[in-house]
Amino acid sequence: MEPKARLWFRYVSIFVFLLAAVFKTASAVTHYTVPEEMDEGSVVANLASDLGLDLQSLSKRKIRLDVVANKKYLDVNKDTGELYILERIDRENLCPIKSVTTCLLKVDATLENPIRMFNIELEIMDINDNAPRFRRDTMHLDISEATAIGERFSLTNAVDPDTGSNSVKTYYLTESDHFSIEIQTGRDGSKFADLILKKSLDREKQASHNLILTAVDGGVPARSGTASIIVRVLDTNDNAPQFDKDSYTINLTENAPIGSLVVKLNATDKDEGTNSDIFYTFSLYTSEKTQQTFSLNPDNGEIRVKEMINYEDFRIYDMEIIATDKGANSLSGKCKVKILITDMNDNYPEISIKSFSSPVKEDIAINTVIAVVSVNDKDSGENGQVDIHISHDLPFALKESSDNYYELLVSEPLDREKVPEYDITITVTDRGNPPLSDNETITLELLDVNDNVPQFPQTFYTIPVMENNAPGALLSSLTAIDPDLHENQYLVYFIIEKEIVNTSMSMLFSINPENGNLYALKTFDYEIEKEFLFHIEARDSGVPPLSSNVTVHIIIMDQNDNTPLIVSPWRAHGSVVEEKIPRSTDKGTLIAKVIAIDSDSVHNSRITYQFLHNTDATLFSLDQYNGEIRTMRMFSYRDSRHQQLVVIAKDNGEHSLSATVTIKLSTMETALKTYADMTEVPLGYDIFSDLNLYLVIGLGSVSFLLLITILVTIVLKCQKTKPSKAAPPSRNSVISERNSTIADSTLVSNDAYWYSLFLAETRKGKLVVRQPVPKGSRYIVSSIPRSTGLSETSDSAASTLQASTTTSSSST
Repeated sequence: MEPKARLWFRYVSIFVFLLAAVFKTASAVTHYTVPEEMDEGSVVANLASDLGLDLQSLSKRKIRLDVVANKKYLDVNKDTGELYILERIDRENLCPIKSVTTCLLKVDATLENPIRMFNIELEIMDINDNAPRFRRDTMHLDISEATAIGERFSLTNAVDPDTGSNSVKTYYLTESDHFSIEIQTGRDGSKFADLILKKSLDREKQASHNLILTAVDGGVPARSGTASIIVRVLDTNDNAPQFDKDSYTINLTENAPIGSLVVKLNATDKDEGTNSDIFYTFSLYTSEKTQQTFSLNPDNGEIRVKEMINYEDFRIYDMEIIATDKGANSLSGKCKVKILITDMNDNYPEISIKSFSSPVKEDIAINTVIAVVSVNDKDSGENGQVDIHISHDLPFALKESSDNYYELLVSEPLDREKVPEYDITITVTDRGNPPLSDNETITLELLDVNDNVPQFPQTFYTIPVMENNAPGALLSSLTAIDPDLHENQYLVYFIIEKEIVNTSMSMLFSINPENGNLYALKTFDYEIEKEFLFHIEARDSGVPPLSSNVTVHIIIMDQNDNTPLIVSPWRAHGSVVEEKIPRSTDKGTLIAKVIAIDSDSVHNSRITYQFLHNTDATLFSLDQYNGEIRTMRMFSYRDSRHQQLVVIAKDNGEHSLSATVTIKLSTMETALKTYADMTEVPLGYDIFSDLNLYLVIGLGSVSFLLLITILVTIVLKCQKTKPSKAAPPSRNSVISERNSTIADSTLVSNDAYWYSLFLAETRKGKLVVRQPVPKGSRYIVSSIPRSTGLSETSDSAASTLQASTTTSSSST
């Protein structure tokens, strides 16, 4: 191992020796000089020629140049051997140290096969490619306005990267009345300038000065750079504060809100800083009242309202304000402020009721004073002038009696029933802008006076009353209204007395004096009493009392309470009638006629007839309206000699009543006697009261005259046409004293109060039925012979028709 190590060491030694020989051979330096900023590609020199190198071997031997500071400024053209600029060379960047006078760029060129190295020095020559530049573009100087003339102030010098004559040579200052410059040279040859004050400064005239300092180098062409110099003049407290005006006059309305701004005073100080800081104070000449009313802001001079201002208390405020600066030797200025308070419509008019009368009677006389009021307003001018009024809809008026005093009068008649009380609002309004108003409401009550007559809702009352009413039944309530009050409103009701056939109305009716309820004191019968007409009076309790009356018409309504009464054919005893007729009677011959009467009203008294029993329904027919029984055919030998017919007479009431009659017919071979003797049978008796007696006497007289007239007419008619056995039956007619006519014996009108005459034609003659008194039980039946037409009237037993009526009712 040792021989090998020694051998390796020997080779290394030989290599080092050879390398040293090579470096020694290349230690010669090739020097070139070029200006900076040459264009890229510019040829510096022919390196191959200068180094004695073969051009053909350059590319083979791989010539290369070193990189300097990570930049390759130069390169060799391997074809031509020329050294050229690869990248622009900036001397100031390559050699930043200005004290170095020579700037060299050293580059090593290396060849291979064999290795050779060449030292190349490239001296970079400076050109004027940089302008002078100040370190700060703007220089700020603070100089007191009290600085003496000739004072120096150092300025920042300019820097130029170039060297030699290309560096800063001189400075120039823009023209100024207050400043100039003086150029100084440093030990290193650099140039700088001092600023010199040549005229006194006044900050209040010119607070700052703007200057331009220009640095110029010595290059050709020369380059320059500029910097701004701002000189701020420092203030001294040489000016006192001054207000915009020496005096102020301010108009302020009263009642301005507390804190509201009255005026903002402005004092200015031409100084600056603390010398111009101002604070405001009241002078000793400002009254304490003023200082209590207004506040002064010491910082901004604002005067504000401190407490409520009333024009009526104080109208003018004078004050003196001092403005003082905060300089070391403070200066001050002052002004006067006068505040005039203008009246504001801030006081509401006042109303005072001095006298008031309430309540008063509603009939109080017009123009009567019911109240006295006074008005007042503390404001002045139009703000204190007032107008007073009330609503135009009220029956009152205001009249001025003296200064600010008014009387409230009644201007129209009052009526408590329409308006029981009045809320009178008295409004007073001043003439300010905007106007203020106040009002006072008083309530006037009216006392009632009996000035209203009781009034019924109707002037005429028609009250229907059903007959057979219970005594004491309430008929109606007749209530009057009186709009008055208290005793003037309390009503008492009376029936105005009126006699009817010696009977007082108070015996028939009764009225509750307190509520006007009308009662019946008896049971009424439609067949006796159909209506009553009387007056009811309502009287109040006032003094004097007032009253009114109303007409009451009581109409008795009919009930179906009377059973029909059969008055034809005549029945002497019981309800069976026997008749004989020729067997040779023709078809359609009138056999009998059933007539029934009913004392009820027209509707309830309408009678219809029906057979309850008919021995041979093919032989006889019955007309349901006039009660005529006629033959439907002639008798045959097969017909029985005795026929029995039961006829029922029914009224037209809601619950109809009826009566029946049985007719037994016997047929005879010979003719019957044509005329029967006239008989008169009294049917009943009546017990007359005094009232009925007078009524019967009056009605009897009238009926007697009517009866005589009818009898005379019948006699005259019978004399003209003599009746014969073969004469056909004539038509029947019924005539009442009140001109009610019944055609074919059909009942149309039946008046229970009046005398009625019914004529019924039968086979034997004419039958006259008289009803002399209302609801009477006495009927007089007369028969009138056909031949003479004369009438003889005779009373028969009262029980005859009454018994038959009772029998008929029971059969119904």
